[in-house]
Amino acid sequence: MAVPAAIVDAHHHVWNLSVRDQEWITGEELAPLRRTFTLADLEPEARAAGVRATVLVQTVAVAEETPELLALAHGSDLVAGVVGWTDLTAPDVAGALAALRALPGGDRLTGIRHQVQGERDPRWLLRPDVLRGLAAVADARLAYDLIVRPHQLPAARAAAELVPGLTFVLDHAGKPPVAEGVLTPWADDLRALAALPHTVCKLSGLVTEADPRCWRDQDLRPYTDVLLDAFGPDRLMFGSDWPVCRLAASYPQVLRTASTLTADLSEDERDAVFAGTATRVYRLG
Repeated sequence: MAVPAAIVDAHHHVWNLSVRDQEWITGEELAPLRRTFTLADLEPEARAAGVRATVLVQTVAVAEETPELLALAHGSDLVAGVVGWTDLTAPDVAGALAALRALPGGDRLTGIRHQVQGERDPRWLLRPDVLRGLAAVADARLAYDLIVRPHQLPAARAAAELVPGLTFVLDHAGKPPVAEGVLTPWADDLRALAALPHTVCKLSGLVTEADPRCWRDQDLRPYTDVLLDAFGPDRLMFGSDWPVCRLAASYPQVLRTASTLTADLSEDERDAVFAGTATRVYRLG
């Protein structure tokens, strides 16, 4: 079954190693990513796949990166939204967000993200200063992207309960242990998060959680089935996670797999997964 004609890719990255190192790209496994990736690299692949709009997502907790991403979006007719970074623990998060919105491309700021997956404290999201920052993100009518590992899902749910006015977007389905073929406790904790109506999930990043050498669509299906059952198509959005996906699959392969795994949905439900949910949640356009 073909994917919808107009697709929104809700999750991709770019970086320029001549401007800033990406310190997370270490070791032999990630070696293929140790190069510069630009919008010019992405655009031919995205356009060929029928992608009409994308969401560009931050990669490092550095204040200078988000203005750069907004400037890229300002000069692009492909990037419709930017999920940036700001220090949630700072005393004036509202002021920082307002300053970002005043920059060229600031109208395309759609969300904020922090690499919670790298925090040693599994309850980092529940720190009082972080919760204050999340409340400021909510007041700014932005979404908050959750990049967490499975053991951090309970804290993510607790934070979402405490900030009910904020839309929480779970990146990469909370990074389930696909390579191990294990569903619990990930599935239980994910369902608990999904029970909150202001949570959304990205159908993204699963190919790199599988065995990159020999993964198959059926390896991902149990996890996708949990996502569809827990969130439903209206709270699920496709994301390529390009160029990280290249560790395990090409852009067309990622899109084909997402299409195969959602083939049983109705046309309207597939439109939601591949465009509608991201457009609504990120207020694109």
